[in-house]
Parts: sequence; C-alpha cells; structure tokens
Amino acid sequence: MAQIRVSNLTFSYDRHFDDIFRDVSFTLDTDWKLGFTGRNGRGKTTFLKILTGELAGYAGSVDAPVRFGYFPYPVDPEEELPFFALAETLAPDVELWRLYREMGLLGLSGDTADRPYRVLSGGERTKLMLCLLFSGEDRFLLIDEPTNHLDAAGRAAVAAYLDKKKGFILVSHDRALLDGCTDHTLSVNRQSIEIEKGSISSYLLNKERRDAYEREENARLAKEIGKLKRAAAQTAQWSDRVEASKTGVFDGNVRPDRGHVGRMAAKMMKRSKVIERRYEHKIEEKAGLLKNVEKSESLKLNPDAFYTDRLVSFLRVGFSYGGAPLLSGLSFEVRAGDRLAVTGANGSGKSTLLRLILGELTPDEGVVYKPKTLKIAYVPQDGARLTGTIGDFEAARPDLNVTLFRTVLIKTGLGREQFDKELQTYSAGQKKKVLLAAALSVSAHMYIFDELLNYMDIYARIQIETLLKNSGAAMVFVEHDRAFVQNVATGEIKL
Repeated sequence: MAQIRVSNLTFSYDRHFDDIFRDVSFTLDTDWKLGFTGRNGRGKTTFLKILTGELAGYAGSVDAPVRFGYFPYPVDPEEELPFFALAETLAPDVELWRLYREMGLLGLSGDTADRPYRVLSGGERTKLMLCLLFSGEDRFLLIDEPTNHLDAAGRAAVAAYLDKKKGFILVSHDRALLDGCTDHTLSVNRQSIEIEKGSISSYLLNKERRDAYEREENARLAKEIGKLKRAAAQTAQWSDRVEASKTGVFDGNVRPDRGHVGRMAAKMMKRSKVIERRYEHKIEEKAGLLKNVEKSESLKLNPDAFYTDRLVSFLRVGFSYGGAPLLSGLSFEVRAGDRLAVTGANGSGKSTLLRLILGELTPDEGVVYKPKTLKIAYVPQDGARLTGTIGDFEAARPDLNVTLFRTVLIKTGLGREQFDKELQTYSAGQKKKVLLAAALSVSAHMYIFDELLNYMDIYARIQIETLLKNSGAAMVFVEHDRAFVQNVATGEIKL
C-alpha cells in the first residue's frame, strides 16, 4: 500500500488573479476509493493534472510513488476506428483480453468495442474507457466526471462496477454514485483540502454540523468582542480621568495624594490593557472560523404570467433522423405550474423533444402547438461555445437584467474576481452556472433545461433542487439524476 503525500502545495495559472491552491497538505492511501468533490472552479481537475505531471510550476511538493491512469482518454469524437484498435494506442501495455473481461463485468456486449468509435453513444464511450482504465495493472486511477453522458441505468451500472474496485479518485457531483462506490471523501474547500473517511452523504452531514457550530461560535464571539471593546474603552476613559485629577483641586484648596491617584490610574490602565488583550484573543479565535463554510443562498425564479394555462401541446408527434424513426405518436401538454421531466435511455430522443418545443426542429407528423408570444428561457447541455468575459456576455445579451444576472452568479458560488476572466478558462460547471444565471435573469413564461445538473457541484445541485421545487414556474427538463427527478418533477414524459 503506497501513500501519496502532498505538502504545502500552492498553484495558480498565469492568467488567473488568485491561487487555485494555497499551502495545502494531506496524505492518502492508494487502496482507498476516494470521492473527490468541491465547488466548481476550485481546482479538482487541476489537482489531478498536477498528480500526473501534466501541470508543473507549483510550490511545495507532491510525492506520488505510483503510476497513474486517467479518465477520460483523449479520443476524437469522429474517430472511425473501433475502440479495440484505439486501445492499443491509448494503453499499449494492456492486453485486449483484459479489456473484454472488464466489458463483461460492466455489462457491455463483446461487439461494442468492434464498432466505429464515432457511432457509439456517449454512455458506451464512457463505459469502454472505464473498462480500459481498469484493464491495466499496478496503477492508481484518476476518474474525472464519468457520469455526464450516462443515463440513470448507466450510472447505476457504473456505481456497481466501481464498488467492486479500489485504488482510485473519482471526481463526481452525483451523490448517489459517490455513496455507492467510495469509502473516503476528498473535498476542496474554500481555503483547504480535507480527507474524511466515509461517503459523501456522511461528509456533507458532518460538514453541516461543523458549519452550524462555527456560525454559532462566530455569533457568540462577536457579542463578546463587542462587550470587551466597550469595557476596554470605558476603563481607559476612567484611567484618563483619574490621572487628570492629580492636577485638580479637591475640597477647596486641598490637593489629592498624587501618588495614590497615580497608582489608581495605573491600575485602571493595566485593567484596560488586560481587557484589550482578551479582546484581541477573541478576534483571533473568530478569524479561525467560517473560512470553509460554504454559502448557499436561495435563488428565485419569477416567471411572467401567460394569458392561458396551456403553454405547449404535442399531438401524435413523430420525428425521424435520416429516415430512422426516433419519436412516434407522442402526445402531452405543458400547463402553467407543470414541472415535467423527460426520461428515457440514451438515444431515445430527449434532446430532440426539447428542440421541437423550442422550434429548432419541425415534426415529420403530428402537431406541436406553441403560441407565438410564449417566451422560453433555455439552458443547453454545456457552455463549450462561451467566449470573452462576463461583460462581453452581457453586451451580447441585451435581454438580460444585468444586476440580477451578477447576483445569481455570486449566489451560485462564482466570485466577483471571476468576472474579468475569459469564459474559456472557466470550468465546465462554472460555464453551466453562467447559462443558468442568464435563464433566471430574463423575462420568460416557461423554462427548458437540458441536463441542467451536468458539471454542477453538489452545493449548486442542492440549491437548484430547492429553487425548482419551490417555484411555480412551468418547465420541461432532462435530467439523469433520479433523486432530483423524484424531488422536483410533477410529472414525466417517458420515452
């Protein structure tokens, strides 16, 4: 059992204004199954790249006496070669029989690796890469966000598969996945990285208790500091008055005993200094609190009222791609207040259905009814095309309420210091927060979210779940997080 030791690690990108890590130290065992979590943009992927040696230029030391395997492998989505042929290049030390063995363990048929890579679904690609990753020997595995292209059944299969493995760090924001296959939690906090034995649910529960204690302690110390500050000022004022009385006149022309008065003044001044030292000590105690408390302020959704309760209707809608039927005989309605989850396996037409509502596609048969005056706010799957700064984004979107937009960004954990950075340098989760904030900052009657939780950190997921549950807004959304669907949806469109 080898150990990875990180000592006093500090790192920042040249284009960034702040450190990604600052004086971070911890030790982990390489037979642990670690769930790696933290707010978007905190440096999870950066840390994995430091471990593998892809990133240098950091202060401190990283002692990692192991070989690493990394998910995802760099493969062109349009690659024509089958995966078994790519495997020889991606992992030349792996024997192919091991790959096929792992495919069987993950429930993949043998011919999946024989098909051209470009025709494989996102879920099939993810599973094949995981199988290749675990086909190697004597390596510590770094798995970065494997669930973003997996449906609910695929996530459950991956959780069961990983639960039988050990020796990996898994970056994920899917609480069910982390609970199902990890035994330690590695968390990037606001000013530290900490490791705790147990699943993500136990970590979050313990963190909530610690945060509550720190908030209470902070409030108590704030009261004490106020009292001590007033006491020190009052005692010093009394000391000054007594000292001044040495030169005054008492009982007509009788002067006081200057030595006695001086001793009284000195005693009061000494007491004042003692109170000041206690006051400074309490300030130091207070400064040690709240550094890693995650703020998760409530978000609001204020939809515009529409003149009718019926917003969208599908009547026997059919749609095909290249002659291959995808949707057939689909009928449903979206009414005011509905929160409809579109569910189904990968490739069943969920995103196509959303594009039909948006008017980006026209059905081959049937009718899609949507009033021309209906305003829809839309959040796509990812923000890969975002460029420029937040200011540039705002300039290109005159429909945005800029004040509200920036307020929502800050509430989702995106600090003001990020606003001047190029959006291309944002993490995938930070980009998704920009798209969400934009949707919440425009005038709309209805909302469409395509895999809204993809790349979102756990704190943002909880925040969004609360937002949507408490909203009277009409929405149609695609999401593979089953717990989220059960908590938020008022109905399902099953494909």
